[in-house]
Amino acid sequence: MDHIQREAAPVMSLKDWVISVLISFIPMVGFIMLLVWSFSDSTNPNKKNWAQATLIIFAAFFVLYLIFAFVFMGAIMSAGGFDSM
Repeated sequence: MDHIQREAAPVMSLKDWVISVLISFIPMVGFIMLLVWSFSDSTNPNKKNWAQATLIIFAAFFVLYLIFAFVFMGAIMSAGGFDSM
C-alpha cells in the first residue's frame, strides 16, 4: 500500500489574517483578491478555504438581495406605486 505523505500547511499568523481581511474590505480589489486566493494553487490552504467560504456567503447574500428586490419592487408595482411616473 502506498503511503501518501501530506505536507502540513504553515500556520497563518495574526498579522497575515489581519492583512488578508483588510484587503478583502477594499471595494473591487477585495473581491478580485478573494477570487485570486480562491483559485490559486500557491495560496495557503487556510486562506484558500476562507476565501472560498467568503465568496459562497457573498453569492448567497447577493441572491437573497435580488429575491428581496424583485419581491419588493413587484409589490410596489402591483400597488400602483409608480403610476405617476
